[in-house]
Amino acid sequence: MIPEQSSIQSARPGAAKIRPTKFLYLNLLWRNLGVHPLRSAFSAAAIGLQVFLILLIVGLTSGILSDWRARAEGVGADIIVQPPNSSIFFSFSSAVIPDSQVPRIEKLPGIDEVAPVLVIVDTATLSVIYGIDYARFNGLSAGFTFLSGGTFTGPDDVIADDLAAQGRKLTVGGTVSLMNRTFRVCGIVVHGKGARFFVPIETAQGIAGAQKRVSMIYVRSTGNTEALRASLVRLLPGYRIRSMAEYMSLMTSSSLPELKPFLRSFIGLGIVISFLVILLTMYTMVLERRREIGILKALGSSRLEICWLIVAEALLLVVLGVALGLIGTYSTTTVLHHTSPTLQIEITADWIVRAILVAIGGALAGAAYPALRAARSDPIDALAYE
Repeated sequence: MIPEQSSIQSARPGAAKIRPTKFLYLNLLWRNLGVHPLRSAFSAAAIGLQVFLILLIVGLTSGILSDWRARAEGVGADIIVQPPNSSIFFSFSSAVIPDSQVPRIEKLPGIDEVAPVLVIVDTATLSVIYGIDYARFNGLSAGFTFLSGGTFTGPDDVIADDLAAQGRKLTVGGTVSLMNRTFRVCGIVVHGKGARFFVPIETAQGIAGAQKRVSMIYVRSTGNTEALRASLVRLLPGYRIRSMAEYMSLMTSSSLPELKPFLRSFIGLGIVISFLVILLTMYTMVLERRREIGILKALGSSRLEICWLIVAEALLLVVLGVALGLIGTYSTTTVLHHTSPTLQIEITADWIVRAILVAIGGALAGAAYPALRAARSDPIDALAYE
């Protein structure tokens, strides 16, 4: 505590002023937050919550996009043939391409492999399932890397990737329910080949009621991808034909216009949370510490120094809040990676910086009025305050 008697003496006209030192200001920062530890903890936790929400939401969307892009690239195709007006997300593609288009494509020069795929989604678990011709699909790349088991031996066989197998605790020879149908797990492969589960294409067509139709066709060229793409455009007018390079460039958050306002809403919410928390906390602190502020001003503290003290306390709360937010984010990410291996979360450094700047911006805005109020207080009135 600052001696009251010496402060009153300093407030009298002509009295010598002993200016507070920087050490005193730094000491006050920690001690003032410790006066009401529970309130300070809740304030820091609220700031940490907005950092946590921003990073987790952005991490989920970025992780899903990155994972989808990596799995599409891992198929090994150079060109993707889709029906008109189809989505870049294959799970939303309808099975409207006649499989009779496959032999027509195979006749084009520059073709190395053609693999039709029927995409179905298990609505119960949102798992993406590829119905494939195993030999053709495997021929697009170096093929599946089996960790255990092998290829299909019957219409009710399914190949699962390692992440799906880990999440559902699947083993070769066991069963799994997909699309209200029981399949036998015939093999477990390394993830990164488009889907989490693979079934024979005839089985998928039967489940989807799409006989003789497919959702898309993967094409691998012998070398000149652009020339082959031009040939496909002439052969299949109206179809959406993209090279894999073009498809990769579309798999970004900027290609999803609905995502931008969603993220902006969360950022705006974060600023509001920081602003309100800091405003209420610092305003209450200023009211409670009017006598202390009066003593500091009586000792010679300038308005700028009083403002700096209030703002510094707000920024200290931000530091504690950001630390809590980062700990919460990475702890939650670690838990989700263990409990839901197929759920990909990508926390990037640039979004960490953005989340911190959002917290700082909201805190500075919230601390502005309490700081100005403290700086303008009259030392004589403050010393008389009870």
